[in-house]
Amino acid sequence: MQHAPATTPARPGPPGGVAARPVVAVVAALVALASAVGVWLLWRLFVDTFTGQLVEQAALRGADYHESGVWVVTERVLEVVSVTFIAAVLLAAVVVAFLRRRADLAVQVAVVMIGSNVTTQLVKKVLLQREELGVEGVYGNTLPSGHTTAAASAAVVLLLVVPPRTRPWAAVLGAAYAAVTGVATLARQWHRPSDVVAAMLVVLAWTALACAWAATRRTARPRSRQRGAALAASVLVAVSAGAGAVGGVVLVRTWDVLAADPQSLWRPRVQQEAFVGGVAAAVAACALGFALVLALRQATAVDREAGVERGAGQLRSA
Repeated sequence: MQHAPATTPARPGPPGGVAARPVVAVVAALVALASAVGVWLLWRLFVDTFTGQLVEQAALRGADYHESGVWVVTERVLEVVSVTFIAAVLLAAVVVAFLRRRADLAVQVAVVMIGSNVTTQLVKKVLLQREELGVEGVYGNTLPSGHTTAAASAAVVLLLVVPPRTRPWAAVLGAAYAAVTGVATLARQWHRPSDVVAAMLVVLAWTALACAWAATRRTARPRSRQRGAALAASVLVAVSAGAGAVGGVVLVRTWDVLAADPQSLWRPRVQQEAFVGGVAAAVAACALGFALVLALRQATAVDREAGVERGAGQLRSA
């Protein structure tokens, strides 16, 4: 007599799995709102005040002392960032999404890539202005950085569409690529530090909105294998904390010096410290931004992805 093969009982979802869906959406929406407010605060502090403009002008001048060393490493990075580059990455990410039979990911990719880059241009050229406050070197508003936005958004959309096991690597490499691009714009004196940080915030805002939308479409469940993602996120947060501490201390000190004596702008030491502080701030923003993107992507992992992995695991153990 043959017995029916034993079946593995369906694993129940997390308590309140369906109820947890709007929580993820709300958290993602709050991240988007905080990012938008962050862009405005950066403009208000560093673009719309005399001392803020002094600090960033010092950082621009400080690049003269570091350009030869930094630019050798980053000179190739800026050359590939263009409209063609954006279109190619967008097309590739959409193709990968459809190959994975994930039309919803294709929508998210388009939202993040198009939304981020269009928003950056609108904010820089239409919504925000850079007033003449008596600081040398004013040549119009440059916040946010278009190059950094393009690089960060390209890295984010690839993170969104790659398979789960590849996401931690995509997050770390994406943060590094965005940071190198941002630092390259500083070394080349194309952008100021606040431009780079604002660009990362723009990309984070659109990514959070895309994840909020994804969370409302179907129930997200905790993934059974999150060690790699947790480790990657922890590394990125640690890098952000370290770089942020350095950048914060240096830029606050530079702010205090220039607020007390604007003529200190011409001191080489002040310029060099301002540049170093700006680089640290850019690295901190990119690391934290990609840690949050990775966390949001993991939080909106859909049932089908989890189900596929559990099914594969059952087959391997059978």
